[in-house]
Formats: sequence, C-alpha cells, structure tokens
Amino acid sequence: MPNSTPHLVAIFAYDGLCTFEFGCAVEVFCQSRPEMGEDWYRSVIAASPSEPVRGLGGVRVQADGGLELLEAASTIVVPGWRGPFEPVPQDVADALCKAHARGCRLVGICGGAFVLAATGLLDGKRATTHWHHVKKLADAYPRITVEPDVLYVDEDLLLTSAGSAAGLDLCLHVVRKDFGAKAANRVARRLVIPTHREGGQTQFIERPIAARAGTRIGVLLDAIRSRLAEPWPIERMAAEAGMSVRGIHRHMRDATGLAPGIWIITERIARARELLEETNLSVEMIAQQVGFGAATTLRNHFRGMVGLSPSSYRLQFEAVE
Repeated sequence: MPNSTPHLVAIFAYDGLCTFEFGCAVEVFCQSRPEMGEDWYRSVIAASPSEPVRGLGGVRVQADGGLELLEAASTIVVPGWRGPFEPVPQDVADALCKAHARGCRLVGICGGAFVLAATGLLDGKRATTHWHHVKKLADAYPRITVEPDVLYVDEDLLLTSAGSAAGLDLCLHVVRKDFGAKAANRVARRLVIPTHREGGQTQFIERPIAARAGTRIGVLLDAIRSRLAEPWPIERMAAEAGMSVRGIHRHMRDATGLAPGIWIITERIARARELLEETNLSVEMIAQQVGFGAATTLRNHFRGMVGLSPSSYRLQFEAVE
C-alpha cells in the first residue's frame, strides 16, 4: 500500500453515476467495521467540482470534496462510467495519472476500466470489463490485453473488474490483499456473498438468441428446448423441420450463429444452470433432464463451457452461513 495516508480509499463520483457499482465500493470501503480494528479503511467521496453528481434512478450524491481528495488516497475506485465512448475529462485523467505516479492503487469497476484505459495507464497491461463491452475495449485500446472471461484482473496498482456484481469480487480481493483472507471472509459473510467465486464471465453470458429464425426453424428450436431430455440427432432435426440435413446446418447457423450440435449443447448447459440455481436436484438427475444422460457427460461439457464444475457453480447460489 502507498504510504501517503494509510488505507484511505477515495471513490470517484461523477454525473451519470452508475449507482450499483458505486454501491459496491461504498458497501465494502465506507461501512463502519469496528470489529476490524483501527487500521480499517477510511473513505471519502471525490468528484469534479465542475459538474453535479446525479446517479441512475434519480439519486444525488453529496461529495466530500473535489479531485484534491485523490492526492492523499492510497486507493482510488472508479465505479463504472457514463458509457464506453464517453470522454474522460482531462482534469480527471491528470489526477488519476498523478496519483498512480506516486504509487496509488487504481480500481476500475465494470465501465471504470474505460476511464483507466483513457489515461493510457493500462497500455501494455491486462484488463477486463463487462462481457458486453470487452470487444469495444479491445478495439478502442489495442495496446491493452483484454481478458474477456475473468471476474477481475490484478495488475498490481491497476485493477479492473467485469460487470457490476464482479465489482464486489474485486473489492473483496482488495480487502484480501490488504488485510488477509480472514478479513475478506468476514466482510463477505456480512454481505451474504461468497468470499471468492470460481469461474469467469462465460457463466453469466446469455444463451444465443435466434434473431433471424424463420418459422420452421423457430418452431424446431422451441420444440428442442421443450424436450431437451430427448435425443436430437441431426436427422431428427431435419425431419421435424421438413428440411434436408444440409439445410438444417445452414439455417441453424443463420438463426443462432452456431452449428446444430453446439447449439443443443449450449441449450442443455443453459437449462442445467437454471436447475442448479433453482432446485436441489442431483447432478445425475439434472444430466438426465437436460439430455446429457450421465453426470460425467454433463460435468465435462459444463466445465468446458462455464469454467467450473456443476457443484462449484451451484455453491455460488447458496447462502453464505
């Protein structure tokens, strides 16, 4: 940690504030936690004096001061941003660069990665952001190595997180670095969240949408989704849709962007995720209900697509004791 003011966290607020990401930082760093001792974080809210601070949902934020508050901070958190291509004011970029030059840690939650990217500090380093915007970040800043499938990236004094709730993962990671695993576990327990989630962003990306499905293909996709437990070889799909096998391949790719077999596996994994989140069914029973037949087959495909086992995935949706 920098030696300017021990454990002083400055949360940067701005007009158009992303209130969820802001709330993540406030909940972790601004809450009074006497059980953590006298060395626990102190926090301030800093904002540019040239604009009001209004957040999503009509929230108004009263900052503790202007950008001068960043000068004493050990950690600066940028909770989201107004948009991937919204310009970053020069005085903000300069303040962040100055802070980083003296050894201050910069934390960008979700769209906050775009703010750090605009300063140039992430050039030659790894970073991440919400899965919906990773390509935009990579295209706009080719000198950054964008990691599309992680919850957060730690580049020592430059840290970035994936979308929204992954900001909590990153904030807990900061606590773990500063105070150890026991402290991070205590904060996570208060928040009723896992202290450390396995896997990456792919587990939260929506299933492919049949955006251009014609009537016959659309009916076929609905039929498969409603009867995932049944076998669906390509010949059966072709017969159900009244098409040739070659035609099924072409129309399925047009409609979903995936080959028929891959699309079915994706749908089965998506349904398995729902059952893991919402029911207490065994992995074996879920495998049968979604059409994989055996738990081993489900586990292999699930780990390949989601990045962790079905049991580990389920644990993320159980309450922390």
